[in-house]
Amino acid sequence: MLRLLKARLPIRMDGGRWRILLAEGRTVDKKTMVDNKTMARLLAETADLMEIDGADSFRIRSYRRAAEAAEQTTVDLAEAANDTARLLAIDGIGKGMAAHLQSIAATGTLPLRDELLAKYGAGVLELLKLPGMGPKTVALLWDAAKIGTIDQLAEAIAAGRLKGLPRMGDKQIQKLQKGIEDYRRSAGRFRIDVAEEEAGRIAAYLLKFKGIKSVTPAGSLRRGRETIGDLDLLVTGPACAPEKTGPAVEYVAAYPGIQDMIAKGDNKVSFHVDQGLQVDVRLLPEESYGAALQYFTGSKAHNVTLRQRALKMGYTLSEWALARLDDGTTVAAATEEEIYAALGMDWMPPEMRENLGEIDAAAGHDLPRVVSLSDIRGDVHMHTTASDGHNSIGEMAEAALACGYKYIAITDHSKNLAMTNGLDEKRALEQIKQVRAMDKRMEGKIRVFTGIEVDILADGALDLDDEVLAQMDVVIASVHSRFDQSREEMTERVLKAIENPNVRILGHPTGRLLLRREPFALDLAVVLKRAAELGVAMEHNAAPERLDLNDRDLRLAKELGCRIVMSSDSHDSRNLGKMVYGAKQLRRAWLTKADVLNTREAKGFLAGLRARK
Repeated sequence: MLRLLKARLPIRMDGGRWRILLAEGRTVDKKTMVDNKTMARLLAETADLMEIDGADSFRIRSYRRAAEAAEQTTVDLAEAANDTARLLAIDGIGKGMAAHLQSIAATGTLPLRDELLAKYGAGVLELLKLPGMGPKTVALLWDAAKIGTIDQLAEAIAAGRLKGLPRMGDKQIQKLQKGIEDYRRSAGRFRIDVAEEEAGRIAAYLLKFKGIKSVTPAGSLRRGRETIGDLDLLVTGPACAPEKTGPAVEYVAAYPGIQDMIAKGDNKVSFHVDQGLQVDVRLLPEESYGAALQYFTGSKAHNVTLRQRALKMGYTLSEWALARLDDGTTVAAATEEEIYAALGMDWMPPEMRENLGEIDAAAGHDLPRVVSLSDIRGDVHMHTTASDGHNSIGEMAEAALACGYKYIAITDHSKNLAMTNGLDEKRALEQIKQVRAMDKRMEGKIRVFTGIEVDILADGALDLDDEVLAQMDVVIASVHSRFDQSREEMTERVLKAIENPNVRILGHPTGRLLLRREPFALDLAVVLKRAAELGVAMEHNAAPERLDLNDRDLRLAKELGCRIVMSSDSHDSRNLGKMVYGAKQLRRAWLTKADVLNTREAKGFLAGLRARK
């Protein structure tokens, strides 16, 4: 669905509903697309278009603030559209913005955005995606040369038509040309594990240089975002002292994984690595490391709010230091803890820094202790050679023991997934015996629970007989097929499945595969409410290709009273360690140890699941 949005396909009114026209002549109901992310996008794009048009800055800020609120709230805005009071209760939404949200819910669009798009064309929004391109530059290009698309900009550069325009010297033109090339090659995002593995390779290389002591990822990777746009690495040590960075910069620039160099300066080197991932390496003096780490970790919204707090207290906050406004004296710079303390706040984990109330909580010394990977006692979703895994039951148990876990559940696929060699009733009963035998063999070192990942069939029925499921400790029900069902059909399908008294966990509830497959259509709030009533736990699938539920939906699950279980969905013993990526999402959702069932010991975990009849 997002691919349709990004394509800026033409929209027309058809039968009283907005529809997007596809090349094949098919249509997609606009009604099904007005989710919170869509509303946030429309508001943010309206703000950008207003800035291009020279609108009042206060009005522009109100749209941007509303866009942030729409993206982060757990309230279903389309559902709440007919209740103005519910909209006004959301921080960042005033009367005017509530009316705009209601307009989007009703029509799928915003009149002001449509007017501005008619004036400038949808291509200006694409121009804003170029590195270093902001609304003011887009406005300049439009006013001076009626350039409104990336292709028009590339043609104008090739024809030499930008020369002589204000602020368009040779260096700026070269920068724009390079930006177009970079964007066309690397417009995508990268999974968190891909970015972290690349960061590890670069760090290992950099730490071989004498005088480099530490390499720290910042930006969205440090905040644990599920996908990464670019990679920020902060480097410190004697070789990074001012006026002494030359040899270290040359060493960074010689990294063998560089595909092409973007820029090389006195203390920063930017380049692309494989698949177009941009890496920015910054060399920092020790004395300003904390300020830089705070600044480059972000998020942007967190930093803006923090800087406003600093100004009210008579300080200015930058990537170099927290300093007094009156005389520029440095107050704190070496560590993040010092900076937050000087602002009257507790330090908060980077995963929480999304301007979702963490600043007020830190100032009130009321931050929750969010769950960490070390709190997890067991992993209860994994596959063996009995279906599509690469290791035996014993090998998975030994690997989990090495990870420090106290229990696991063996949950191979059921028979509907023929390509995975899923278990039928006979093989499932045989595996129950094998798992129980392994549990005895481990002699109390680690508990091994029986289980299955049973398919939810198209009509909501389960793929194995109830008599077999009733004998298992952990029954995870998951959707693996017919992702094309309508929102209503899929919701009824999942609701029927969790009504089965043998289902104790709903696996990867939205079915997404990051950067490959969007979530299937599902009224998640309805499913979460019913699951909470039934005592069915929601899985946070920590496999980095899934990370499902996402952080926003985890917050919603907690609000609705759902129990959460985090598991690895490992098909290989080496992937048990990837639970770390899931833990970051739990922390982004502000979940505590008490919110996650498998932070409990084995008996407590089983007791926390839906009671078996």
